[in-house]
Amino acid sequence: MTDIDQAKAMARRLRAALEKGDITLNHAAALELVAAQLGYDDWNTASARLDPVPEAIRFLRTVPILRIFDEAKAREFYGDFLGFSVVFEHRFEPNMPLYMEVARAGLALHLSEHHGDASPGSTVFVPMQGVHAYQRELIAKRYNYGRPGVESQPWGDVLQVHDPFGNRIRFCQMRDSQG
Repeated sequence: MTDIDQAKAMARRLRAALEKGDITLNHAAALELVAAQLGYDDWNTASARLDPVPEAIRFLRTVPILRIFDEAKAREFYGDFLGFSVVFEHRFEPNMPLYMEVARAGLALHLSEHHGDASPGSTVFVPMQGVHAYQRELIAKRYNYGRPGVESQPWGDVLQVHDPFGNRIRFCQMRDSQG
């Protein structure tokens, strides 16, 4: 049985073989031809029915969990100051510890009041673009508890913020050779 990655590889090999004979075929057209060769009406049908790669290990994303102790301070720091939006909130019942996700520009963080979910004083390293613009945005907010600067390091420009719970987030615009 052909899996989806094998079918995509077939399309790449088909394009390469045709290019040797001066025949140009875009990738989408090659996928359609492979789908037909495998007995499917089109690539969309083939990709829906083909097996995913067996035993493939793929990490989809990382979501750090940071320990918090005060919901109002967490909302002020992560929402008002850093500009994150609340994605979801969860409590097992009223007056129980809060667990929530905040996100901005592709970065998600989980914040937890639950003992044992995370250690206070953790550091999260976040590669990003636009670190100087972000620093200007944060400074303009005139947050009472921090006005972070950008430090130039051999690996990139680093903007470090400290949340009210002892956690650090290091936003870093990597140097070209490090990216």
